[in-house]
Amino acid sequence: MTDLQTKKPLFSAKPAVPSRLADAVSDAIAAALFDGRIAPGEPLPPEGEIAREFGVSRPIAREALRQLTSAGLVSTQQGKVARAKEINGEPLEKIYGYAVRSSLERLQEANEMRRVIEAGIARLAAQRRHKPGLVAMERALADMRDGLGDPAAFTEADILFHLGMAVATGNLMIRVQMEGMRSVQREVSELFSRRSNRTRADWSATIDRHQALFEAIAAGNADLAEQKTITHFEAADIASLEVADELGSKGGEA
Repeated sequence: MTDLQTKKPLFSAKPAVPSRLADAVSDAIAAALFDGRIAPGEPLPPEGEIAREFGVSRPIAREALRQLTSAGLVSTQQGKVARAKEINGEPLEKIYGYAVRSSLERLQEANEMRRVIEAGIARLAAQRRHKPGLVAMERALADMRDGLGDPAAFTEADILFHLGMAVATGNLMIRVQMEGMRSVQREVSELFSRRSNRTRADWSATIDRHQALFEAIAAGNADLAEQKTITHFEAADIASLEVADELGSKGGEA
């Protein structure tokens, strides 16, 4: 018998069984969702078929579908097959929404997160300049001008602008992250819009900052786009948080 025949294999020929089979099943299905093999709205195979394909029990397949539903990747209804959902930031948006409404400290932390993340997004958007994102940003600027003095309309246009910036990167995960941060942006923008001393010139200055950021991205100037993002946060969001602090102080005195 040769040394090659007597040498023990480095790895067992039998595949290792995951400690949680449901995780392995949900990971495989999620991969199919992310790479487009299962399109949004398309039904997934029935529970029994999923169990057979993966060689697991029906309860394991059911648990995997529950995990995907909790993650916002799949929608399920009693007595019906599960369907793929469009991949978006809705689960993150809910988490961030709960956080920023819980306390001023969490709101300030979330706003700090936005500042760090969006500076990098602006840089990448300027480097890639994907057309759908630039179009969305231009439309948002027009909506801002139309909504001048209308806090609700202005806030939605502001959110659209920043989402467009994420789309301009051409990066799915960045778009999902920006969608998740909408609840943070909405809270900050609404606080800023509620400032009692806000003038029409303040509204116009906000539009000008967005316009300057758009122009830097459209021109492909990554350094300038990053700087314009930082400038925007310094001028707008910090003022919003000052309003939040004032509101918190008044609440504490009451």
